[in-house]
Amino acid sequence: MNGTALQDRPSASASWRIALPHSAAAVPVARALVRTALAELEHGADSDTAELLTAELVANAVEHTAGDAPIELVVELLPSGCQVEVHDPDPAPPGNLTRPVDVEPDPWQEHGRGLLLIRALSSSCGHRPTESGKAVWFRLPVVPPQWRPA
Repeated sequence: MNGTALQDRPSASASWRIALPHSAAAVPVARALVRTALAELEHGADSDTAELLTAELVANAVEHTAGDAPIELVVELLPSGCQVEVHDPDPAPPGNLTRPVDVEPDPWQEHGRGLLLIRALSSSCGHRPTESGKAVWFRLPVVPPQWRPA
């Protein structure tokens, strides 16, 4: 990596944590928070990909967890990239997030591609138990300045 790319990265980590409603209204709020976090610090992670993957995690948390307890979005910017976590009250691990699926999603169905997108577009992803359920996360690396749109 060259010196120019290092200068464009934040020198220390920064993080945001927000409780979101357990409803579809949480998805655009989460996307906006990620977009704002990456833009305010002129962070080098791919904002479009971060928004897309965040929307998938939040939509999954809303759709696949029972009750109306809020979900939580955590965005952490690091010198090496960003990590986004979505916390929900269900301790069950998310489907096939960390292992390949045996059957490809049906191209005629609206659902079934979110975890595939997260696996394919993130540099890493996973889940971990929390005191109140689980956190599902993904990481994106810093994009070198020469690969960013002008």
